[in-house]
Amino acid sequence: MSNSRRDFIKKLSGTSAMVVGGVSLSEAYGKTFILQSEARISSNDTIRIALIGSGIIGHYDTDTALKVPGVELVAVCDLYTGRLERAKEKWGKNIFTTKDYREILIRKDIDAVLICTTDHWHDKISIDAMKAGKHVYCEKPMVHHIDEGQAVIDTQKKTGKVFQVGSQRASAVSVLEAKKYYEQGIIGELTYIEAVNDRTSANGAWQYTIPTDASPQTVDWDKYIGDAPKTPFDALKFFRWRNYKDFGTGVAGDLFVHILTGVHVVTSSIGPSKIFALGDLNYWKDGRDAYDLVTGMMYYPERKTHPSFQLFTRVNLADGGSGGSYTRLVGTEGVIEMRWNDLTIKHFKRPKAPEFGGYDSVMTFSEDQQIEAKKQYEATYTKEDKEWKRYDDIVFKSPQGYDDRLDHFIGFFEAVRAGKTVVEDASFGLRAAAPSIACNMSVEQKKPIVWDAEKMKIIG
Repeated sequence: MSNSRRDFIKKLSGTSAMVVGGVSLSEAYGKTFILQSEARISSNDTIRIALIGSGIIGHYDTDTALKVPGVELVAVCDLYTGRLERAKEKWGKNIFTTKDYREILIRKDIDAVLICTTDHWHDKISIDAMKAGKHVYCEKPMVHHIDEGQAVIDTQKKTGKVFQVGSQRASAVSVLEAKKYYEQGIIGELTYIEAVNDRTSANGAWQYTIPTDASPQTVDWDKYIGDAPKTPFDALKFFRWRNYKDFGTGVAGDLFVHILTGVHVVTSSIGPSKIFALGDLNYWKDGRDAYDLVTGMMYYPERKTHPSFQLFTRVNLADGGSGGSYTRLVGTEGVIEMRWNDLTIKHFKRPKAPEFGGYDSVMTFSEDQQIEAKKQYEATYTKEDKEWKRYDDIVFKSPQGYDDRLDHFIGFFEAVRAGKTVVEDASFGLRAAAPSIACNMSVEQKKPIVWDAEKMKIIG
């Protein structure tokens, strides 16, 4: 960390000048504040959208997008007949439906597309859509393989179309609030981040229901395969695709991305330089080849916005408790803990004086030397110098019914309407996806992956 940033943190973190939750720091201790979204809609000009990939996330994203004033759904694409039928049942019989996304892209009445397909189609459809003049909201992870990312970035820059990755943590009120206090230095100097996203249920492990009519007659399997290895029709690989490496990126690509998105927003980091991970398939042995437990260690070198720090992350799909998700930023003077849309700040001050007595070498000295050391200690430090200052937690809660996905979509449509900058463009998307996907590579190769976050390339 640069001396200027270190001095800045020391200056702020020890004074009452810091404002937390709209009040002075001293007034904030022990209080609970309700977070408020700052997402604003400047215009309700009509934006016509199409959904490509009408699975679970496709429904969540579309339902949320339609809450933004002026957004209309025109068309839906999916490779399973039943989902096209459901689209008309749910969103209206006049919705255009197709199994070929290219029929969506040639329509002049569509301004933007939501890409909610399997991971292995993200880059191809995103690039085709931007080249066709469509704005793109692409679900995370942005790519299936790291080397696909640069083409998406280049296309976004060349076409000038709005492109946003759908990891809504980038727009969450808890993340943006955490960023304020991290930058003010409330936890001192960042040293370590611990982040987990554990699950315990079958749905949490992507063991989704398969329709009884799933067959080559209702699913366009040949189109679905795309650039994946050619294999016979398998309903599991279509409806539970996240469990298979040919179509998804497993827990690392799917869930580590959320964690890194939040971390990168809070710290303004562009990513780690070294990634090492362990993975295993312990419980969900249902035919999947993706791991149900992955632990990752990442090293973030010092940059202008943060000191060097280590990040530990884990997803366990067979957690024996109730599961849970949190990200803890641990600093020299406190902790910022984010639990999805809630936030807790723990703050303390170490005593100026070193400890004396207790588990201390002074007890091994002669009695005379113990007395002399005690005299010197008392003469050097005041009572205040010896005191720990531990403050009550500061808690932030999201308002009832808050949805960070909605804030994320508001940001996307504001960029489409008013030319504003999105929080999660293609470069951000790759810098979150690549280290996550690199965890899978590390598991398979049994070695660390070295990543150049500036050039967005694997080294070696």
